[in-house]
Amino acid sequence: MDRQRHAGIGLSFWPRIFLIIIVSLVAIGQTTIGAELAEQDRHTSLQSGVVNAGEVKPTATRPNILWLTLEDVNCHFGCYGDSYATTPNIDRLAKEGIRYTNAIAGASVCTPCRSTLITGMYSVTLGSQHLRSPIRLPKEVRCFPELLRRAGYYCTNNVKQDYNFECPPGVWDESSPRAHWRNRPDGQPFFAVFNTMVTHQSRVRMSDDEFAKDIATLEPVTRHDPATVPLPPYYPDTPGIRKEMARYYDMISAADRWVGKHLQDLADAGLKEDTIVFVFGDNGAGIPRHKRALYDTGVRVPLLIWFPKKFAHLAPAQPGSVVSEIVSFVDFAPTILRLAGVEPPELMQGQAFLGTHGGSRLHAYLFRDRVDEVFELSRGVRDQQFKYIRNFMPHRPYMEISEYCEPAQMVRDLRRLAAEGQLSGPAALYLRETKPIEELYDLKNDPYELHNLTADPKYAQILQRMRQELRTYVLSLRDTGFLPESDMFRRAGDQTIWEMAQDDEKYPLARIYAAADAVGRPEKSYQDFEAFFADADPAVRYWGVIGLMSMTELPQRAVSRLYELLDDSSPEVRIASAEALCRLQKPEKAVQVLGKELRSSDPYVRLLAASTLAVINGHAAGARDPILEIIGEKGTGDMWMFTQWALARCCRQLNWPIPAHVPTQY
Repeated sequence: MDRQRHAGIGLSFWPRIFLIIIVSLVAIGQTTIGAELAEQDRHTSLQSGVVNAGEVKPTATRPNILWLTLEDVNCHFGCYGDSYATTPNIDRLAKEGIRYTNAIAGASVCTPCRSTLITGMYSVTLGSQHLRSPIRLPKEVRCFPELLRRAGYYCTNNVKQDYNFECPPGVWDESSPRAHWRNRPDGQPFFAVFNTMVTHQSRVRMSDDEFAKDIATLEPVTRHDPATVPLPPYYPDTPGIRKEMARYYDMISAADRWVGKHLQDLADAGLKEDTIVFVFGDNGAGIPRHKRALYDTGVRVPLLIWFPKKFAHLAPAQPGSVVSEIVSFVDFAPTILRLAGVEPPELMQGQAFLGTHGGSRLHAYLFRDRVDEVFELSRGVRDQQFKYIRNFMPHRPYMEISEYCEPAQMVRDLRRLAAEGQLSGPAALYLRETKPIEELYDLKNDPYELHNLTADPKYAQILQRMRQELRTYVLSLRDTGFLPESDMFRRAGDQTIWEMAQDDEKYPLARIYAAADAVGRPEKSYQDFEAFFADADPAVRYWGVIGLMSMTELPQRAVSRLYELLDDSSPEVRIASAEALCRLQKPEKAVQVLGKELRSSDPYVRLLAASTLAVINGHAAGARDPILEIIGEKGTGDMWMFTQWALARCCRQLNWPIPAHVPTQY
C-alpha cells in the first residue's frame, strides 16, 4: 500500500526525505516481524514443554529424580507378598514409599518399552514396536530428558538406551558406563537413570559354568534352594525348571543389593531428602510365559516410588500406601516433567500420575509384535479387573521356537514334555500349537490368567466393551502394527513412520484393521477373505491371506487363488500366500517364491521370508540353495542376526550344517 502511494515520487526529488522514509519503514517492518517471530518462538517453546532460562525455578524447590531400572522382573519382592524372595532394601523402600500394583509396561520386551518411556508416546504410534528395528524419530517428538535439560536439570543415563532409534544430540548430559549424578555442577538438580542387567534373561539361561563365573563377580547374595522354590501352576515340576526359577530368585537378591547401594550412595551424599526415587522393572521375567507374553507376567511390573518429606505434597498417598490405579509406561515421561515443573508437550500421549496434575487412567493398552526372528501380532486392553487379548495370528503358537530362548533348561523341559504328551492342565496351555483368537480374564479371581471367559455368556457385555475399547485404541493411536514391518518402512519412504501413519491415504487404518479383525472370526466365510484380495491396499490383501490360514476348512478354489497371489505386487502378500500353500501341503511353487524373497535386497523382506521358511518345517528343503547361500554370508546388524537365526532353525530341522559364524546370542 505504501509503495503504491509513493510510486510517482522520483529519487531525484527530496532524496534525503525519501531515504529517511524508506529506512524507517524497513525498521518498523523488521521490528514487527521480529516481535512476531519472538512470540512464535515463545509459543513453540511452551508447546514443546521447554522452560525458558528466566523461568527456571530455584534448585531448592525442584526435586532430584533417580530412576533405578531392573531388567526382566516381575513382582517377586517381599513387599508384593512373595515370601520366598530376599529383598530387604526394596521392601524397606516400599514401607517408606508408595507401591503400585497395576504398573503396566505395555509391551513385554525391552525396546518398545524403552521407546515408550523416553518419548511419552506409544511405540506403535512411532513404529518402534518391533524388537531392534531402528526408526527415525520425527523432529516433532522430543525425548523428555532434553526438555529437563533445557529447564536446568543435569540428565544422565547409565547406560542402556535401546530405544529403537538413535538418541538425538542434546538428550543426555552423559550416557555411558561412567554417567552419574555426581558429575553434575554443584547445586544443579538432576535426573539420573541407572539400569542393571543382573536380572536379565541372559543370566537365567546361562550354563552352570557361565552362571558360576557371573555370580562370582557380584557381592555375596542370598542363594535359593531349587528344592523349595515355589512354582506357578503353569509350570510342570522338573529339576531344570526348579533350578532356573531358583537362579532367577538369586538374581532378584542381587538386584536388591544393587538398589540398596544406590540408595546408600544418595544418603551418603546428603541428597536423600532432595530426591524422588523410582524403582521399577522394564518388562516381565525372562522365562517362558512371562517376557514376550501379554499376560500380566509379561507386562505388569513392580513400581515403587519414594518421596522425601519436602516433596511429600507430590505423592498420591501417605508413605507405606498401596496404589491400585493403573499407570502405564507412556505416563512416565509427562509425570517426570510435571514433577520438575515442566509442561509436557501436547504430542505426548500419556498423562501425569503424580504431583498437582496427577490423574488416573481406566485402561492400559498392550501390544506384542516381532521379537527376534519370531513374527507375532497381538493387542490387548486391561483395566483393574479384566484383560482382553486379541490374537491376530491365531495359527501361530504362543511359544514359537526362538533361537535366543531355546538354550534355557526351562524351555527344553517344556518342549520335551509337550512332545511326549506329558503336559496337562494349566501347564499345557502355553504350549498349544495354535491360539484362541480372543482371551478374556478376570484378574481379581484368576490372577494367573488361566480361565478364558470369552465363551461364557455371563461376560458377553464385558467382552463386547473390551473389543470396542481395543478398536478405539488402535484407531486413535494410529497403531502401525497392522502393517507388515517391511511394508511399514516401504510406505514411509523418506518420511518418518509416524508421519506416514498420520496420512489416511498412505495408511487407511480403518480398512486395514477391519480386514485384520476378521481373522479367526467364526462368522467369517471364505468369501469374506477372498473379497479382501481385490483391495488396492496390499495390507488388506495380506490380512485376507492370514484370514485363510486361520480357517479350519477351505474350498478347493482357495488353492488356485493363493497360487495367483504368489505373483502379487506385494512381497508380504507373496510370502504369506506361500506359507498358506505350504500349510495346505502345496509347497512346490510356494517354496521357490520364499527362496526368491530370501534373496531380497530389503533386509526386512529377507527376514520375513527366512522366518516363514522356519515355520513350514520340512518344506524348506525346496529352498536349499538360497538358504545355504544366505546363511553362509557374513554380516552385521540385528536384522542379519535374526535372519541367520531363522535359517539356522531350517538347517537344524533338515540336518544341514550351520556355519560357525552364526551368532548364538546378542
